[in-house]
Amino acid sequence: MRWSAGEATVERLLADGRVERVQGAQADGASWLDRARRGLEAAQVLAESAPDSSVVLAYDAARQACVALLAQQGLRPTTAGGHYAVEEVIRAQFGPALRAFGGLRRRRNELEYPLYPTEQASAAEAAETLKTAAEIIGAASKLVPNLGFF
Repeated sequence: MRWSAGEATVERLLADGRVERVQGAQADGASWLDRARRGLEAAQVLAESAPDSSVVLAYDAARQACVALLAQQGLRPTTAGGHYAVEEVIRAQFGPALRAFGGLRRRRNELEYPLYPTEQASAAEAAETLKTAAEIIGAASKLVPNLGFF
């Protein structure tokens, strides 16, 4: 069954070439969720010793869980749409349940492209990011089985 929430946003992103349709093995949300879980495990290992890297990896795990939702619908972001297209689809289709993804994306950008070389994450921030990413992965895991092609 087609997920109708956020339909106009997805149609716009498709028309703009920021999201494209996929099928077959590319439309398998479960494999993206597996990647997300492995990424989260790697992020947990680094939380104390390399909090910046932990935050970036935890964000990436959350992003992969969100991509699982798109994939299950036969969608994927293009290089033109990138990470922001994932956020747009997630915000439009799933709203409050996955809203935290946008904050993780923005923080990841601050760490990856800092305005100041001293920009860094703390171990406490890494722990909070790990918690948020785990919640996003959990929510996506519950949603994936209920999604059909867009």
